[in-house]
Amino acid sequence: MYHIPVMLNESVDALNIKPDGTYVDVTFGGGGHSRHIMEFLNENGRLFAFDQDEDAAKNAIDDSRFTFIQQNFRYMKNFLQLYCGGKVDGIIADLGVSSYQFDTPEKGFSIRYNGRLDMRMNQNAPVDAANVVNTYDVASLASVLSRYGELRNAKAIAETISMAREVQPIETTDELKEVVARFLPKGSENKVLAQIFQALRIEVNEEMKVLEMFLNQCADVLNPGGRLVVLSYHSLEDRLVKNFMKTGNADGNLEKDFFGNQLTPYKLITSKPIVPSDEEIQLNSRARSAKLRVAERRAQ
Repeated sequence: MYHIPVMLNESVDALNIKPDGTYVDVTFGGGGHSRHIMEFLNENGRLFAFDQDEDAAKNAIDDSRFTFIQQNFRYMKNFLQLYCGGKVDGIIADLGVSSYQFDTPEKGFSIRYNGRLDMRMNQNAPVDAANVVNTYDVASLASVLSRYGELRNAKAIAETISMAREVQPIETTDELKEVVARFLPKGSENKVLAQIFQALRIEVNEEMKVLEMFLNQCADVLNPGGRLVVLSYHSLEDRLVKNFMKTGNADGNLEKDFFGNQLTPYKLITSKPIVPSDEEIQLNSRARSAKLRVAERRAQ
């Protein structure tokens, strides 16, 4: 299975699909969300899907209404301008790493398998996790671990990694796990490892920067009444999505006009995030941390 889509029905229903509308799935992956969206479109409806992973391209849907764009979704606005004049009726983003990526050892995403420290979602990207671990100075590495892994002892972990790589480069996931072993509290080993791996993955793929670039484009791309639907999996992502939906900017500062009216491009459809049911979490443990937020583009 490439990927089990999280909250599939809830997220696609949240798009409030018009049969003849134009929609975008910016994280195509295995195509689960896209295939479900296609079920609601008539012959005039269109769906564009983005994914930079070469493996995702193999899942492209053979349908004249569907267009696969093998690009990072940071370029969404430019490519939509090229393909459809730049305006759409709904955007969905599932920000999680796919089950397929986690379950492919050579991609180096998972703490469960030994593989090269890669973690690139785009195999043509110049920097992988091994580069970060072996070339970042202590201050830069500590900053990554603190900011993206929310690790309190980030500096000590960075110093330990720095000393270990002086002896020999750290090139595999098992080698990294061995180096940081003393920082793994008994009973919470996997939790801390997951934080370390998350931090490296976010840095390698510039995930927070890409997410902010994407969110900055959504208000320009969505037609009035169009929906933005985002599934996030950790607090850093969710905070950024929440701020954008609430205020239209990354800082979460609500701007007002001369008369005191709120200048936000969105109406919140979800004041609090939707979370998976207990039943879904039992079937798919990776759904546990998911949060679904929905906003609607106001009339301009």
